[in-house]
Amino acid sequence: MNGDPRIVRRGVDQRFYTWAALGACIIVFVGFAKTYYLKTLSGAPELPALRHIHGLIMTLWFGLLVVQARLVATRRVALHRQLGVFGVFVAALVLMVGTVTAIDAAKRGSSPGPPPLMFLAVPLVDMLVFGVLVSAGLYFRNRTDIHRRLMLLSSLGILAAAFARIPIDFVKNGGPLLYFGLTDLFVLVCVAYDTRMNRRLHPAFGWGALLVLASHPLRLMLAGTSTWMRFATWLTG
Repeated sequence: MNGDPRIVRRGVDQRFYTWAALGACIIVFVGFAKTYYLKTLSGAPELPALRHIHGLIMTLWFGLLVVQARLVATRRVALHRQLGVFGVFVAALVLMVGTVTAIDAAKRGSSPGPPPLMFLAVPLVDMLVFGVLVSAGLYFRNRTDIHRRLMLLSSLGILAAAFARIPIDFVKNGGPLLYFGLTDLFVLVCVAYDTRMNRRLHPAFGWGALLVLASHPLRLMLAGTSTWMRFATWLTG
């Protein structure tokens, strides 16, 4: 006997969010293994304390993403909501520490290639987009269909830094367009899968994905303007 299609689809949906969260965690681990997670084995230079704090908070966020997805998948919704209070605190730390770390790197002249003040637009817009999506996700916390999509997108949207550090030559040498392109691909695959399974594009995925995708070329355009350079100079002064 076939099960209720709605129940079957709900189970597939929950597995999708778990696997998407795990995929994001794997990308973060692979990208930062050499310089953070396995740095004692790779012989990478010692990191400043601020970078360690930033790495710990980001690890906590992505780990929490997987745990929360699994709690919903196993119908432990009450615990999911209780842990969500802690998640709000972690999200605030991601924003604050991520912003401070980006500004500190620009002050020290640290950049993966572009001039530091120009590159500063990349992580700061990451934090802006993350903040918008997380805030919207929390606002719609009682609308599960919206909440879970926005929270997933908030995490996928900040994966470019991890993609940029994957130890594969063509990736490392690909530049921002490739890093952002891989991030966009991950986002689009998730949106496409969800749309296929639910037979429609959910508005939260539609608008949220549009925000993530549009932010990538826009920040590159912004970084080259005199207005941005004046702002970045003031911010790091």
